[in-house]
Amino acid sequence: MIIGVPKEIKNHEYRVGLTPSSVKECTGHGHEVLVETNAGLGIGASNEDYAAVGARIIATSSEIFATAEMIIKVKEPQAAERAMLRAGQILYTYLHLAPDPEQTKDLVDSGAICIAYETVTSAKGGLPLLAPMSKVAGRMAVQAGAHYLEHPHGGLGALLGGVPGVDPLKVVIIGGGMVGSHAAHIAVGMGANVWVLDNNPDTLEEHWQQFGLATNAVFSTRSSIEEHVISADLVIGGVLIPGSEAPKLVTKEMIKAMKPGSVVVDVAIDQGGCFETSKATTHAEPTYVVDDVVHYCVANMPGGVPKTSTYALNNVTLPFALDIANKGVTQALLDDEHLRAGLNVHSGKVTCEEVARDLNYDYVPALEMLNN
Repeated sequence: MIIGVPKEIKNHEYRVGLTPSSVKECTGHGHEVLVETNAGLGIGASNEDYAAVGARIIATSSEIFATAEMIIKVKEPQAAERAMLRAGQILYTYLHLAPDPEQTKDLVDSGAICIAYETVTSAKGGLPLLAPMSKVAGRMAVQAGAHYLEHPHGGLGALLGGVPGVDPLKVVIIGGGMVGSHAAHIAVGMGANVWVLDNNPDTLEEHWQQFGLATNAVFSTRSSIEEHVISADLVIGGVLIPGSEAPKLVTKEMIKAMKPGSVVVDVAIDQGGCFETSKATTHAEPTYVVDDVVHYCVANMPGGVPKTSTYALNNVTLPFALDIANKGVTQALLDDEHLRAGLNVHSGKVTCEEVARDLNYDYVPALEMLNN
């Protein structure tokens, strides 16, 4: 199979679809890999590094889209990239379609076969291709929050962990899953007063087993969210409903009641955000202020640490990529129900039930499309 790796063009996105070591695995299986020139510079990988493992360096993304049978990316294709997709071409990347009707329409119109990292499942019921970036984003969320709590950056001017004789700040993490547990890990390490809210008793139990009395685990209700958000110095939103738009758990009224200079970090922004006041931002302009509360809502947070993120991502995406390339996309999807869960769009039809429901498309089950 001819595999194409274009350079990412989203604002301040420095990750890349395949590392040189992943390219070597693909070429070792007999596949041809086309890498756009300078696509790997953000992770410290030169054109020479890619050429040394068998990749062909291609001057433009248009040549890659025109030639490759499978496009491997990191972030959702931008409008210019979507215009280059063709019927039957495989797109393997993060998509986050539920809050993005324009992208969904373009992918449906393209006739391409679109597999979304974020809805591929595992035998344990997790989301293995989303997990590495959730870990990175959870850790980054606390770093970002601490940075913007500093007075020169618009915050209230206090240290997250305090110092002896001065109380630490209150960090509230909404969602105790992968984002939440990694955010808690960093917040505890920085000495903050950490509260984690979740509505799954099993998640709260796991959290308590991991952190004990170092954090406070609270069952999430409208009342508990309101109580803890209003009293927080930093709120991190890490909720996820696979394939669907994130629920708006923090209202405008709660934001307005928070203390001036407090900070909110919406890690759920890729799926529309879990604060009513959230809107996607970029690494170039990461924050804005609503009612004296600093909002950090960067939609590709892990892109800020591309080397860590790309290698962590390739660890989990590469096996599926090889399966698709070795077997062909139809057989790979038929053989693996977990990969099949990642199929969001196929030949003009929406095959992810949550996306179809949220954006009012007719839902066609993946198996129905594959067996036609």
